[in-house]
Amino acid sequence: MTARFELTDAEWDLLRPLLPADPPRGGRWQDHRTVISGILFRERTGIPWRDLPARFGNWKTIYQRKRRWALDGTWQRIAEGLRLDADLDDGDDWTLGVDSSVVRAHQHAAGARHQPPADRSKP
Repeated sequence: MTARFELTDAEWDLLRPLLPADPPRGGRWQDHRTVISGILFRERTGIPWRDLPARFGNWKTIYQRKRRWALDGTWQRIAEGLRLDADLDDGDDWTLGVDSSVVRAHQHAAGARHQPPADRSKP
């Protein structure tokens, strides 16, 4: 049995083949399953990186792996791999629902000018 917020065996079996091998510069990765569980825990709870529970390992390792994989496209490839065949049972006709209630704008985004003020537009 896995702890809350950690990958189950079934989830891990789907995810494992989509993950990259050891880092390109040599060396070995810290266990992918533990790191991904740490990333998921942080994303689901919203805590600061430094407050990750010790059971996930060093917070900086987890942060760097998340960032590295975001920059090199690994997360995109994982999402595409998991999405592949996800809707086969629905046939060719399926519906996508989008809820914008979770999209937040910065507090200064409302009412922003689209053009510079008249007195600043002249040199």
